[in-house]
Amino acid sequence: MTTPAGSGAGFGSVSWWGLSPALDLQAESPPVDTDLRDDTEHKTPELDVLLLGSVDGRHLLRTLARAALWPRRRLHFYVLENNLEAVARHMLIFSLALEEPETMGLQERSETFLELWGNALLRPQVAAFVRAQAKRLAHLVPEPDRLAEQLPWLSLGALKFRERDALEAVFRFWAGGEKGPEAFPMSRLWDSRLRHYLGSRYDARRGVSDWDLHMKLHDRGARVIHTREFRRWRDTGVAFELRDPSAYHMPNRTLASGRLLSHHGERVAARGYWGDIATGPFVAFGIEADDDSLLRTSNGQPVKTAGEITQHNVTELFREVAAWGRRRNTQGNPEQVHQDKDGGPEPAPAPEFFTVYFLPLGSAQTLHHKSCYKERFQLLYVACGMVHLLSPDLGACVASGGRLVVELARYLVDLRQEQLQGFATRVGELARAAGFTPPPQAQPSETFARFYKARDSACHRTDAAVDSVTPPPDVLVPPLEDQSQPLEGRTPPSEPLQLPPESPASRSEVPAPPTENQTPKSGSLTPLPDTQSPISDL
Repeated sequence: MTTPAGSGAGFGSVSWWGLSPALDLQAESPPVDTDLRDDTEHKTPELDVLLLGSVDGRHLLRTLARAALWPRRRLHFYVLENNLEAVARHMLIFSLALEEPETMGLQERSETFLELWGNALLRPQVAAFVRAQAKRLAHLVPEPDRLAEQLPWLSLGALKFRERDALEAVFRFWAGGEKGPEAFPMSRLWDSRLRHYLGSRYDARRGVSDWDLHMKLHDRGARVIHTREFRRWRDTGVAFELRDPSAYHMPNRTLASGRLLSHHGERVAARGYWGDIATGPFVAFGIEADDDSLLRTSNGQPVKTAGEITQHNVTELFREVAAWGRRRNTQGNPEQVHQDKDGGPEPAPAPEFFTVYFLPLGSAQTLHHKSCYKERFQLLYVACGMVHLLSPDLGACVASGGRLVVELARYLVDLRQEQLQGFATRVGELARAAGFTPPPQAQPSETFARFYKARDSACHRTDAAVDSVTPPPDVLVPPLEDQSQPLEGRTPPSEPLQLPPESPASRSEVPAPPTENQTPKSGSLTPLPDTQSPISDL
């Protein structure tokens, strides 16, 4: 079977990295209200941001790195994901980014980030770091007091108890509760996924990757992605090869997630790799740079690859985060002043100037029922995989004058040009139905759609407001229930995933682990109807 163009199968059913460059969220949000600043006098202005499907924390990290360029502001990030593995990756990434310089150097930190974020296979040193951090986080999650003491920037208070238990189980799997690569055979899972995606084109996979790169990604603005690094990632899942190729042989367990499959009419959970195998992690940090020399071309070809630009951008980002954190700690909190030995004022230690709050899974449509979220957020960010959640109820959580930023599907290589245009049109219709308006004289963008909520606008919460909009037939958007949701307790079973022997009938699917008194055959496992590709009709 050949995967038809425009099916969206390469996107997968769970997102591990963003499909757009990192944003400074303060630049996207409304400026600080001067009247409010006068009223609060010495109090620090606050910015509340709601992010749906940001998946890898790139926007949050860039916002923190650029915070020194903006007036002092306390930042509150409310993150809503559709799977707990993404929440766990957020926590791991931020723990790494905020690591003390004395514990881990800047270069080691940036290289570790690139590998665990975008590589299917890790070096043994990085795999050991993931195990150590996962063991630490597994102990902190069930103990709120210790969590608040050691990770003051993190809040899990909004999560349900069963979600916290499942989150702890995710960390324990990362920590190596199931020993050996056999518990998560990433290379075989990647190859099986690639065979299913390409079908009869598998033997010509190099030609397919070259076509997708040159005729799609390059034409859409990602010209710095080099053929060699894109081919390597398509074949092995290793996007950033910072050392000898033979060093990468440990599976990256942070890319594991559960998915429900059908076996003899019963639901069975399978742990596997269900993420992106079409675009890659190069877009988030690798196609734009503040230093224009990185984007220079020679004889019509970029002099730097996306991997090199990504490494430079991540290193600078971590450097700026560390520098800004040190400055804030030395400045102290202007609202609290201690007395030193001589009786003079001494700045108190600065509290965390940002907090990341994780919201319960699937709570996007119920946030407006809580008064604490009603008209609270100055900025709403929606990833392209979560556009179907944009509704009048969600719009009611945005304050008057607030902004909306929607990630478009520009870098989804499975979508044709007419589908991309239809997607952008549908995003505009949903935004208007939710009470947002395109800003006047705004610069058009193929990567993000931007809107604002007029101060005198009223959001009409009627079904007719959305039903009156007729979606284009080919516009694609992922349904919420399709994302990789584990079974009861939200964690897949811990048995090692058994792969079938290679055969024409078994290459197209990855089977679920057998349940009690049940030994499934490889050919009898089929995805459930609701576990289609996360890109489907609105």
